Amino acid sequence: MISGASRSGRASIRGVELAYELAGPTRGTPLVWGHGLTSSRADEDGGTLIDWPAVTARARVLRYDARGHGESGLTTEPRAYGWDALALDQLELAGEAGVEAYVAGGASLGAATALHAAVAAPDRVVGLVLAIPPTGWETRAEQTDIYERMARVVERAGVEPLIAAASGLPTPDPFVGRPEWDERRALAMRAAEPDRLAAVFRGAATANLPPREVVALVEAPTLILAWSGDAGHPVSSAEALVELMPHAELSVARSWDDLGRWTDRLLGFLAAF
Repeated sequence: MISGASRSGRASIRGVELAYELAGPTRGTPLVWGHGLTSSRADEDGGTLIDWPAVTARARVLRYDARGHGESGLTTEPRAYGWDALALDQLELAGEAGVEAYVAGGASLGAATALHAAVAAPDRVVGLVLAIPPTGWETRAEQTDIYERMARVVERAGVEPLIAAASGLPTPDPFVGRPEWDERRALAMRAAEPDRLAAVFRGAATANLPPREVVALVEAPTLILAWSGDAGHPVSSAEALVELMPHAELSVARSWDDLGRWTDRLLGFLAAF
């Protein structure tokens, strides 16, 4: 059991060591947050998605590096990186931290993980914050092919060809005219070992959102934070989730100023718990 009001460390979870940090006041319902594919807590701390010091000043937050990411351990079985499997990691880690009922949140891979956690344990996940939901269902097939090709490129030639190819892709609308998006993506890729990247890319190729009919049964209040101009995280995914989920609200960032309001939206949502 993880003990202590605020701490960081490693916990043995389902056969792998996960690096985590637990911070913030002990009152209120905790937030358990997961990062995106190829990202990490350190990467998010250097980014602009959420102002984590502002959040942990007011809310209890458990953040962690998913398996194969950041400071956490690596496994090579692709199915271990499926979003449903990562949700089991999250639920067990939260239990180790003494967190039973919580708001599950995350960005991209972290958002999909949170949604699967809500499906697997509706008695524990009392709210959801889904930032930049990824492709899902029938739109997922094309993306999974891309991830398999990316894994092969990394194994054969390292990360530089991927970084070069990514520089030619459209930038999400909030980052148009700003260097942050491409710079952070390149830093995250170069910080990871090629075998770790190949493993998580292959895992991403096995992942999908829960079936629509299952998502429609999720009763937890849900805040969905999307941005426009990103084919890997299309607004259509967020809109489909809002249509399915009975207690979901959607906010779409189309500019840098819109993105800057996400921390306040997150804190406002958490205050209701």
